[in-house]
Amino acid sequence: MVLAVADVLSDAASVLGGDATLKILYMKLVEALAHSRNECIEWRPAEAALFCIRAISHYVSSVEVEVMPQVMDLLPKLPQQPQQLQTVCLIIGAYSKWLDAAPSGFSKLPLVIDILMSGMRLSEDSAAAAALAFRHICEDCCKKLCPHCKDLFQIYYTAVSGEGSFKGSAEDSLHLVEALSMVITELPPEPAKDALEELCSSVVTPLQEIINQGPEGLEKKHARELSVYIDRFAYIFRYVNHPGAVADVVHRLWPIFKAIFDVRAWDMRTMESLCRACKYAVRTSGRFMGITIGAMLEEIQGLYQQHHQPCFLYLSSEVIKIFGSDPSCASYLKNMIEALFQHTICVLTNIKEFTARPDIADDCFLLASRCIRYCPELFIPSAVFPSLVDCSMIGITVQHREASNSILTFLSDVFDLAKSCKVEQLLSIRDSVIIPRGATISRILVASLTGALPSSRLETVMYALLALTRAYGMQAVEWAKGSVSLIPSTAVKDVDRSRFLQALSDAASGTDINTIMGPVEELSDVCRRNRTVQEIVQGALKPHELN
Repeated sequence: MVLAVADVLSDAASVLGGDATLKILYMKLVEALAHSRNECIEWRPAEAALFCIRAISHYVSSVEVEVMPQVMDLLPKLPQQPQQLQTVCLIIGAYSKWLDAAPSGFSKLPLVIDILMSGMRLSEDSAAAAALAFRHICEDCCKKLCPHCKDLFQIYYTAVSGEGSFKGSAEDSLHLVEALSMVITELPPEPAKDALEELCSSVVTPLQEIINQGPEGLEKKHARELSVYIDRFAYIFRYVNHPGAVADVVHRLWPIFKAIFDVRAWDMRTMESLCRACKYAVRTSGRFMGITIGAMLEEIQGLYQQHHQPCFLYLSSEVIKIFGSDPSCASYLKNMIEALFQHTICVLTNIKEFTARPDIADDCFLLASRCIRYCPELFIPSAVFPSLVDCSMIGITVQHREASNSILTFLSDVFDLAKSCKVEQLLSIRDSVIIPRGATISRILVASLTGALPSSRLETVMYALLALTRAYGMQAVEWAKGSVSLIPSTAVKDVDRSRFLQALSDAASGTDINTIMGPVEELSDVCRRNRTVQEIVQGALKPHELN
């Protein structure tokens, strides 16, 4: 009901104009406040008017000068009833662009900050709304807030230290971390470095206290007690866009991170938080990471052999994206690639293992695709490449959507290698791996197309099959012909088979992919038309028995 009202108001504002609608709603707010003074206890009409004003925020000019200043002046005078204060905080967040752009907007900031501080202390809902509004204000007014960084830190400390009775959750406090980080980004390098170190120190202290209890104490901690602080680092590294300063902080923090890696590698939740923080550190710092990146890769490479945490793979994907083309990193990247893939292949030996650990399969083949795009010269000649292609053939038909898509995308990237890499030696190595397996790959893809995978996966399967056909031309068409010929005529008519093979022939000759989708989709529909037919087709193609 509430969302329906908001939709109607948005439609009205789009027709009347935001500023005109705002005037009408403001008069309703004034009337409601006059009535509530007389009745003394009724706050709901005013809260309803405030909700309406918030709902049209996208349509109100960011430089509106007639009504919004009066609305902002009214907000501190409203009764601090929890639900009403929550709506007031949400209004402040919704009009953060107005606070930045309007002539009198920024002058209202001290008033609204006081309101947000009250919201953080009153209830869980108002604290969540206040933290979110604070983030919006810092995002939109970050340049103007730079001179007030110390005051913002005070708000942050008051909220997250517990001294100010912050009612919000740990997730809500992340909005405050994000808010400060965005303001720090706008500071000049030296002040930004100092502010970043101050922000990080508030997170380091409690983590260091836990680590000082020794490995036994660290191991007994609940994951929540660690991730609440580690997640703050992730937000800092993500939103403070000063690469050199972030790299320096990560270098100093590495002993703390390593201690957590070493003791808690068994704990998926903590490892996911820590790898997320490291991922954003790598993404922001890039080449400034220097020697820290080597230590990080050595750590996760060693731990992955004992604890097959998928997050180690996605952190490695981020490293490959940033450092894959750096010749100075080639040696340890090559070692990392071979070690991670070799251990993953040992885990994913049959379709049951893919079904049991789709998260590992997903991140493994995402990493493999990254390797093809960013360091094919390390990946394609490696000893692990043929084994990984074999592994992908086992897992194509896994029913997990993300894992299946990652595997199919990896194979498409292999087939499309010539688009991104013109090195004949690499193409030759690829061909020596794919051509002996081409008929089997084609058969698995045809089986996937005709029922081994859900129809929602159809587009990804079609692209992989057409990429194979573009790469190997009429040879791939012959592979496909061998596959569809296995399907009994009781399930598929010769005309459907011919149209399908003609579409692949057209693809081999370079016809636009969109014009050949029809016959491919038709074959899929024919083979899926009922359960009996689908069982006949899959019984003929036997995709699970090919490996």
